[in-house]
Amino acid sequence: MKSSKDNPANTLDYSHLSHDQLLAILSDRDEQIEAAQEDIASANSIINAHQTSLRNKDVIIELLEEKLRLARARNFAASSEKLPFQVELFDEAEVEVTLSELEAQLAEEDAQSDKPKNKKRQRGFSGDLPRKRIELCLSEEEKSGAVKTFFSKVKEELEYIPAQLNVLEYWQEKAVFINDDASETLVAAKRPIHPLNKCFAHVSLLAYLIVSKYADGLPLYRLEGILKRYGNSVDRTNMANWIVRLESQFKPLIDLMRGTQNTSHYINADETRIQVLKEDGKTAQSNKWMWVTCGGPPNKPSVLFEYDPSRSGAVPERLLEDFRGILQADGYSGYGQICEANQIQRIGCWDHARRKFVDAIKAVDSKKKGKASKADVAVSKIRKLYRIEAQIKALKEEERYLIRQEHSVPILTEFKEWLEKNLTKVMKGSKTRQAMEYTLNQWDYLAAYCDHGFLEISNTKAENAIRPFAVGRRAWLFADTSHGARASATCYSLVETAKANGLEPYAYIKHLLENIGEADSVEQLEALLPWHVSI
Repeated sequence: MKSSKDNPANTLDYSHLSHDQLLAILSDRDEQIEAAQEDIASANSIINAHQTSLRNKDVIIELLEEKLRLARARNFAASSEKLPFQVELFDEAEVEVTLSELEAQLAEEDAQSDKPKNKKRQRGFSGDLPRKRIELCLSEEEKSGAVKTFFSKVKEELEYIPAQLNVLEYWQEKAVFINDDASETLVAAKRPIHPLNKCFAHVSLLAYLIVSKYADGLPLYRLEGILKRYGNSVDRTNMANWIVRLESQFKPLIDLMRGTQNTSHYINADETRIQVLKEDGKTAQSNKWMWVTCGGPPNKPSVLFEYDPSRSGAVPERLLEDFRGILQADGYSGYGQICEANQIQRIGCWDHARRKFVDAIKAVDSKKKGKASKADVAVSKIRKLYRIEAQIKALKEEERYLIRQEHSVPILTEFKEWLEKNLTKVMKGSKTRQAMEYTLNQWDYLAAYCDHGFLEISNTKAENAIRPFAVGRRAWLFADTSHGARASATCYSLVETAKANGLEPYAYIKHLLENIGEADSVEQLEALLPWHVSI
């Protein structure tokens, strides 16, 4: 086979070209090569851009799938934060030994102390309930010839007496006196002062409406139906107007509670959304807010709600204006202004941090749920802190502080190091990454509960206080006006503060309504505060 060298047809002959022509040909070839290289570079750039775009789309798809899994879990899965995969394998042996030793130490101290042992659970019904004796007697024929008879208690039953409506008729006695000038003077018996003046609802009915709606979560339209079954229909519009009008009567009492609460050294705060249909400057669909603060001096606890259409820092500035203690809240930045202005120490809530990791676990792809994720590891580490708190819950403040310093602080230190080490290993924007970033950003606040023995690891008090509002909101959905929202805040404050002081809400609200009309001085109002009332 002949090579191209032997075939003149395949050989380019440049011998007849001049030097300049050769240079021109070479220049053209260089330009062609350079153009080809540019085309290749442009193609590579386009390919790289497409690959980057595909990778970005893969990340977006993964994040969206994560959000979808979390949404499905929230809508259809169990709402409990207890997870089926509680990673016991991450409870390091030395930590478990430490906790076991702590449990044994506390048990030994309890055995050596003079503390009364926990009483066995009481069987039967409360001793505070009225009792009726029902005697089941033998007939005369059955006991004929017996030496003696006696009764023995064989059973207890809980009886329910349905409510009923009564009409109270007030007949006022009047006396006529003849004066010296033969004129007449009329003297009438004193009428009881009604908190709403002209109102056909007795204070007992008003108390029932308030407790039914704000303690039991019954909307007014259901109460309308209930009263109709009892024999007399009461329009829900009247009920709503009564509750709104009572807000102004209760406000001085709420102000006294607020002033007392702000003298304490520790307050829990939280806020939640409320829909108010008619609010100046805002649409019906926009978010408005119900704020709650819990605290107070020893033996004077209060739970106070406050409605405000805004979530700005001006609201906690107003509510906590005179407070100088320690504030526990979630990571919302609105509390920062008042903390800085009043030199208030702020601590965080581990429930919020843990909840973010729990959401991350729920959002994990089902194909990966057999493996422990970083969110699982984080929840396991947080769980150790809660175990310690459960063991020391009943101890004195000084003992709790010492145990936290000895056992909780090392766990916190190790956890923070783990977060910093693993943060960059997790995809940006993912639920796990967000949880890790939140925890690190809030770290100083979250770890501060160890600085004192009286502080709590989480903001449970405020969250538990706001839960009845959230439950009721599912039933009545929204408030019509800002006046109604403020009235609701006042009623929730009275109900929850009564419960915090060990008072039955209906009895306390009824006591207030019976006496607040005549309370025209600060001393008389203070006597109506729940820690001054014994019912």
